[in-house]
Amino acid sequence: MPYAPRTDPPLVVGLNGSPRKSWNTASLVAKALEGAQSVGAQTELIHLYDLSYKGCASCFACKKKKTYLNGKCALKDDLSPVLERLETAQGVIMGSPIYLGDVTAATRAFWERYIFINLAYDGEKPSVLSRGPFAGVIYAMNIPADLIETFEYDALLRLHKGFLARLNGPGVETLLACDTLQFSDYSQYHAPMFSEEKKKKVRETDFPLALREAFAMGARFGARSEA
Repeated sequence: MPYAPRTDPPLVVGLNGSPRKSWNTASLVAKALEGAQSVGAQTELIHLYDLSYKGCASCFACKKKKTYLNGKCALKDDLSPVLERLETAQGVIMGSPIYLGDVTAATRAFWERYIFINLAYDGEKPSVLSRGPFAGVIYAMNIPADLIETFEYDALLRLHKGFLARLNGPGVETLLACDTLQFSDYSQYHAPMFSEEKKKKVRETDFPLALREAFAMGARFGARSEA
């Protein structure tokens, strides 16, 4: 089953999996959508924490023989129209901060619903889709890039990319923004292990580079051909 016919101009959907709407993750997702707009795509930004929904209920309705291949989730809540909207998207860009070594609860619940309905229990064909939308994941994390392997985030990122590739093909893109600024004023918080000066320097030097990478990702998704 292919996704529904794409819209013209193409649609790129951005999903902010952070509870904050104007900080690191949200800024990166918004910049990616700016990139998509720059090549003529239409865009939508969805803040997952605005929605009321839960993860997979393990009902297996999407795997029953009478409903198999329809790519639909039996649960009905605020996420239902989002899943339907993604059926017409050419690209989906998902952003999440890393909390306790993984994506946020809202992002994880979304992935359970979005990925599982389209996974095939079939040794020959990994997905019920002929092709899903082009997919990108943007991660914002507090740790510096040189600690990614120490904290085994590299294994986590490969796992995420592998699941998404089953739906969206091997071209799944990822973008990492590391050593991000958590607070605008560190003096108001007890966080002596972090240097506010260093954090703000990284914000001034590295974060603009991540924003440019996000813009470029969005432009690629908006301009790609489905062929």
